[in-house]
Amino acid sequence: MTESAERIATNLRKGVLEFCVLGLLAAGERYGLELASELQSRGLIAGEGSLYPLLARMRDGGLVDTRTEAVGGGRPRKYYTITPAGRDQLTTFTAVWRAVGHEVDTIIEGAS
Repeated sequence: MTESAERIATNLRKGVLEFCVLGLLAAGERYGLELASELQSRGLIAGEGSLYPLLARMRDGGLVDTRTEAVGGGRPRKYYTITPAGRDQLTTFTAVWRAVGHEVDTIIEGAS
């Protein structure tokens, strides 16, 4: 990927990451490392270190809830679930994303 393409992709990822997390949580509860692995495999984050501050902000903003559970005597896992406010935010984002995406596609296709 060229430097210009990477810069564009990075900016797009930053703008949609919160909503991708909400989308994953809309399908069901997940723990932090599970979310990070899914987002990494899709090329949306480089490492888990960038995800945890976002999850903390989302929790503070009322978009996700957390619970902690000890698993097999190891380190406790923090599980995340989407809240009703998070679902509302995801619904709003989805409508805006589709409308904006449609307009961007229309403009780009017209420029070709």
